[in-house]
Amino acid sequence: MATQREKDAADYLHKHKITELLDNLTSMLFFHRPENPREFLVEQLKQLKLSQQSGVKGPNLFNNANLNAIFGILDPIGQKYITFAQYKQALTTLGIKDINECPEGVNEDRISQETFKTEAIQGLQRCSATYI
Repeated sequence: MATQREKDAADYLHKHKITELLDNLTSMLFFHRPENPREFLVEQLKQLKLSQQSGVKGPNLFNNANLNAIFGILDPIGQKYITFAQYKQALTTLGIKDINECPEGVNEDRISQETFKTEAIQGLQRCSATYI
């Protein structure tokens, strides 16, 4: 059974999204494998803070090539669109919680690659901007 102090600590971590921040920083460390990890982490934190304050694009593991690859997996026969269910599942898998429920093409159940990438980039930016 957790003590009050442990509950307070867990609440603090949750309130300030510390676990998500550390998960993100750890993922970036493993992805980039910098020579000086401490300097890299300080720079990532500076970029996250700048992103939050100014809306400038913050650090992110996913670039256009990665998003194109994800879309290609979802559209293996090259239809140039995916379903809304695929769009929603992909964005959820990327860690995006506040998904646009009415993206362009939703009424036809055909989400284009451009719409998918735009929504993914915006969602990832919103996620990283909330860490700090």
